[in-house]
Amino acid sequence: DDIKVTGFVVHELCKNPFHWASTRTLDQWLKDEDIPGIYGIDTRKLTKKLRVKGVLLGILKVCEANEEPDIPKLLKEAQNVQDPNFTDLAKQVTVQQPIQYTVGGKKTAVLIDCGVKYGIIRNLLRRGFDVVRVPYDFSAEQILDYKPDGVMISNGPGDPKLCVKTIKTVRELVDNDMPTMGVCLGTQILALALGGDTYKLKYGHRSQNQPALDLETGRCYITTQNHGYTVKRDSIAHTGLEEWFMNANDKTVEGVKHKTKPAFALQWHPEASPGPYDTEFLFDRFKKLAEAK
Repeated sequence: DDIKVTGFVVHELCKNPFHWASTRTLDQWLKDEDIPGIYGIDTRKLTKKLRVKGVLLGILKVCEANEEPDIPKLLKEAQNVQDPNFTDLAKQVTVQQPIQYTVGGKKTAVLIDCGVKYGIIRNLLRRGFDVVRVPYDFSAEQILDYKPDGVMISNGPGDPKLCVKTIKTVRELVDNDMPTMGVCLGTQILALALGGDTYKLKYGHRSQNQPALDLETGRCYITTQNHGYTVKRDSIAHTGLEEWFMNANDKTVEGVKHKTKPAFALQWHPEASPGPYDTEFLFDRFKKLAEAK
């Protein structure tokens, strides 16, 4: 609904967009929402630094005309920048009240909104689900009041361990054999809910060409990803979960599924938008689990 980043850096700024759906320039959008941005930066050089040092905190200064930046002052300010990962970011992007999307379906899916992409909602509606989008801190009891046939744990920003109420809710839902699917942050929440652990990646997965290897079939899917945390592989040994997908680049966990419960989750975005749609069949898997409930 609005811009979520607090700053924007780009090498080249398009000042005259020509896409048929364009309604304003990127520059105007940033100004409308009071988000500082900068262009003309050597983003390749910046990316190389991040590739060596990992994720770094930084500061962005927007100067007035003819104003020279005070570099020593900015460096001092940068040292005091608060790490956003210490903040419960999901709280800032979840809905405040339940929202219902109806297509007259025979099945109902409750979507736990930790910062959901609309592509997930569209995929559920397309498969005949009526969708109830609820705040991330809803209890299992509140969710069960909607008599759902399945529960979706959405993507979202930040450290999954800060979603304490969501973790508790998911644990109770899975214990009650509720068909459950997690996307991105939802994967980490599912793992934590069942006794697993997560950690912050030195290099987050943020691209439309991440290879996810299906450990059962050996097939590799190209996926869209945007996450900085992942599931600690050794931690899921006694959770009932098993590793399903692995990143073919850095060998980290990309997907898990429960051995006996109707629950599974993927670190990537099967709904893409933008990106490949090769793994949309995972929404079909969720639908089958809901229909079998």
